[in-house]
Amino acid sequence: MYNRILLFVIISMAILSCTAKKEVSGLQDLKVSANGRYLMTADGEPFFWLGDTGWLLFNKTTREEANQYLEDRKNKGFNVIQVMVLHTVPSVNVYGDSSIRNSDVSMPDTTKGSLYSDSVQYDFWDHVDYIVDKAAEKGLYMAMVPVWGTNVKDGKVSPAQAEKYAVFLAERYKNRKNIIWLNGGDIRGTEGMEVWNTIGSTIKKNDPGHLMTFHPRGRTSSTDWFHNSSWLDFNMAQSGHRRYDQDTTAKEKWHHGEDNWKFIEADYKLTPVKPAIDGEPSYEGIPQGLHDTTEVRWNDNDVRRYGYWSVFAGGFGYTYGDNAVMQMYHKGDKKSSYGPKETWDVALNAKGAGQMIHLKTLMLSRPYFERVPDQSIIAGTNGEKYNRLIATRGKDYLFIYTYTGRNISLNMGKIEGEKVKASWFNPRDGKITAAGEIDNKGTHDFDPPGTEQNGNDWVLILDKI
Repeated sequence: MYNRILLFVIISMAILSCTAKKEVSGLQDLKVSANGRYLMTADGEPFFWLGDTGWLLFNKTTREEANQYLEDRKNKGFNVIQVMVLHTVPSVNVYGDSSIRNSDVSMPDTTKGSLYSDSVQYDFWDHVDYIVDKAAEKGLYMAMVPVWGTNVKDGKVSPAQAEKYAVFLAERYKNRKNIIWLNGGDIRGTEGMEVWNTIGSTIKKNDPGHLMTFHPRGRTSSTDWFHNSSWLDFNMAQSGHRRYDQDTTAKEKWHHGEDNWKFIEADYKLTPVKPAIDGEPSYEGIPQGLHDTTEVRWNDNDVRRYGYWSVFAGGFGYTYGDNAVMQMYHKGDKKSSYGPKETWDVALNAKGAGQMIHLKTLMLSRPYFERVPDQSIIAGTNGEKYNRLIATRGKDYLFIYTYTGRNISLNMGKIEGEKVKASWFNPRDGKITAAGEIDNKGTHDFDPPGTEQNGNDWVLILDKI
């Protein structure tokens, strides 16, 4: 009897061990697709980046809070979490553990022989490891900024320090499947160029298996400085938080206001070809223009618009953000920014956060790697600003996004077949309504449901029959 019980326990443990390994190993290394436009898993499946900015996750949340956040984002369809490793130099987490010694990034403050499961020998890096591994269990990738840009701009990180720190990061995380590197951190490449190139090249040399980009200053793109850098695998723009009338700095290369699709359109044309994404558009719940907390705030309509505009313009994914969540705002925080009106755990359920999954679902519903942006589908003169129509298509389907529900006039015949099947996709709830079969020649006008107004957004879908 004892032997039978022992055998049963051994088999059960083996099954549980295999199950746990399978759950974590379900995450695959990511790579750039063969056409250079998108991301895919190691086995060739499409990877649509649906990111969330949880910037201060490592710094301001307990293990329990981190698990709550990650579980919520998993359930809402997110698959990438953008997070700072060192928000400040030094950074101290919620438990009072410091990240480095002597304010020197080349001297990470680790506990010899410690494990993140050991509460006695617990340290800052164990907490980071715990969250990274917990994310992996939930199928989430961690897009990690090694050190936030202002620290480099302020002279707190030298190239020599950066090199040692980058080796430490690469060695510590190169064997974890769910790592993506975001060099930079809300900074221009010219503000610490040697440091950024050192971090990029050093991590890539010691950790070639993980993708890397550069997270730039608002209203700029990584293409401004690093498009041809060997360590940069894909481009990232930060379209920023200003509305049209607030974007008045004529000296800026980018002068797009809310037209974030222009960043992707410009990056899409560059050679060599690299994937592009808007990694930080306006956050839900943040004041328009950022600093005046009495200003109107961006809402769910806006974050949807930024998502569909940038993806249909050729982006391989989209990063959502919420004002309270990105800074993990707790009631009573003395160093909060931009006037959050609710705590991070309440803001998890902001309307836009729950609507992002519909964009990912739509983009993965048709053949993925063949998709291209194609504005020639639009007949006549396209609208400007909120009336702009954005079109994308594959061989046998096409999508057109309208933010206002305005009339859509199309040049037919862009996909094969005498007739095409039309339907309306609702970005607010993901529901699809059939709209009949249409002759696939000449031009044709389509009238979206509802009254024309901002936020009555729709995607017109045409499929080959």
